[in-house]
Amino acid sequence: MNLVTLLPFIVLIGAMFLMTRSAKKKQQAAAQMRDHMTPGTGVRTIGGMYATVKEIGDDTVTLEVAPGVHAIFAKNAIGAVLDDEEYNRIVHGQAADLTIDTPVVPDDASSLTQSETEGDAPKLDLGKKDAPKADAPKADEPQADEPKGDEPKDGKADGEAGAK
Repeated sequence: MNLVTLLPFIVLIGAMFLMTRSAKKKQQAAAQMRDHMTPGTGVRTIGGMYATVKEIGDDTVTLEVAPGVHAIFAKNAIGAVLDDEEYNRIVHGQAADLTIDTPVVPDDASSLTQSETEGDAPKLDLGKKDAPKADAPKADEPQADEPKGDEPKDGKADGEAGAK
């Protein structure tokens, strides 16, 4: 056989090898994560339920899904083992540290505006402009060098000779 006819098959086999290798690495990482579970650790199941590990068996895990409510899950059903800070933030709504140097954004716009007595910044006048001066041309009147209406600047229409 010719090498050119075997090339697509070689590429296909190589792609299948790479895909199975990455999937195998992901499975090993997930198994290692599940092996590092200890009682008291917060976890998220593959169904999205957050719980605390109570007991660990060979193939099963007993989870406390609510105070006093225990459920038995397969170890493979554990999607992620969470650290204490993240688990408390998600389940109990406790923020870890609020001393971050990011600015606080208010919920309403009332604190974004200043009254006349607050601050030293001058107020912007967003009202109408002053009346135009008598010698200045009005905004709606064309200037002397501007063409009027639809007339082109050079005075030639589209149908005339020499028009572009």
